[in-house]
Amino acid sequence: GNLVYYPRRAPRPRRCQSHTNSLTSHTPPPASQPLGEPAEAQSGRRDREMECKDVGILAMDMYFPPTCVQQEALEVHDGASKGKYTIGLGQDCMAFCSEVEDVISMSLTVVKSLLEKYHIDPKLIGRLEVGSETVIDKSKSIKTWLMQIFEESGNTDIEGVDSSNACYGGTAALLNCVNWVESRCWDGRYGLVVCTDSAVYAEGPARPTGGAAAIAMLIGPNAPISFESKYRASHMAHVYDFYKPDLASEYPVVDGKLSQTCYLMALDSCYRQYCAKYEKLVGEQFSISDADYCVFHSPYNKLVQKSFARLYFNDFMRNCSSVDNDAKEKLQPFANLTSEESYQSRDLEKGSQQLAKHLYDIKVQPSTLLPKQIGNMYTASLYAALASVIYNKHASLVRFWFYASILYLYAFVSHVHSL
Repeated sequence: GNLVYYPRRAPRPRRCQSHTNSLTSHTPPPASQPLGEPAEAQSGRRDREMECKDVGILAMDMYFPPTCVQQEALEVHDGASKGKYTIGLGQDCMAFCSEVEDVISMSLTVVKSLLEKYHIDPKLIGRLEVGSETVIDKSKSIKTWLMQIFEESGNTDIEGVDSSNACYGGTAALLNCVNWVESRCWDGRYGLVVCTDSAVYAEGPARPTGGAAAIAMLIGPNAPISFESKYRASHMAHVYDFYKPDLASEYPVVDGKLSQTCYLMALDSCYRQYCAKYEKLVGEQFSISDADYCVFHSPYNKLVQKSFARLYFNDFMRNCSSVDNDAKEKLQPFANLTSEESYQSRDLEKGSQQLAKHLYDIKVQPSTLLPKQIGNMYTASLYAALASVIYNKHASLVRFWFYASILYLYAFVSHVHSL
């Protein structure tokens, strides 16, 4: 497997306090009330052209390694200044795989766990999509390893394959399953999405931004977390900010400054496109105040803070009524900056974070629990943030605004019905 290298004389790994084998989107049904087949499949009378309602996430499960290192201890080991990783990056701990785990073992664990917790017959899975950028084999997909679980029940009729494009692969896998259930090709069975990665970096400034986890999501109609598929916005560009040209090495080549700029640039593009589409369809202006919670892909928490502040600045530039007069006055000196100048302005970055903090604490902070404890999970990162919101705010969920992944950026909205 693709094992995480850890430096010699590093702080001794310990059991991670936040370790759990699962985190589900709602309480699993008792054994007497399994999820069973989707209603459309049970009836045997589903109209193939009938529009499926409320397609989305029926259940979630998560696994991450029991070993982690505290960022404070890593600061001491690396000889870094106190607070460089905990305050500068905003991280608490970093999970990593031991020599007996990799992305395949984590995926097998989380899929088996989800099927057992929700009493899902493996024969009821009709599409299996895996998102990962951790290369185990240049030809054999991770999905084929997971097929061992389904072959035992005689189910080899499962569509789907791995999606690989940096951190976006998990979102691509999710959308593939959602699109399948919403299409004429759907045969009435569930879709299953697996996001799995082990993020590890060569010795240097990027090493503290590693992490590891796997998340499984069951996809179908009448879901408690459904997607508004008509509200989507994407951004893709050809940039060498993060890539893995050496297939003999597990380490990526990273241009940290360029990568952050690409993240914010794509965030701007997705948000503006999303707002334009929303306003065209709904006839009302959209701002971050309209979303109950915002969920971000999280390489490290400080970038999430900057990203939400960037959305606040976007709302100012769009003259949204949600930005009060005091904030408008303080942001006005930055109104004439070019896009490139605004990405490099430390004054704008600091000022917008201060102005947006009251909203960040309400709309973003609940999503940061797992990403801060586990670290960067690549494809699983966004959905670990989603699981964090569900864990922290399950009694009051209505609408999310998602932002997924570097290089291919994607924004979409989700509604929560009843958990």
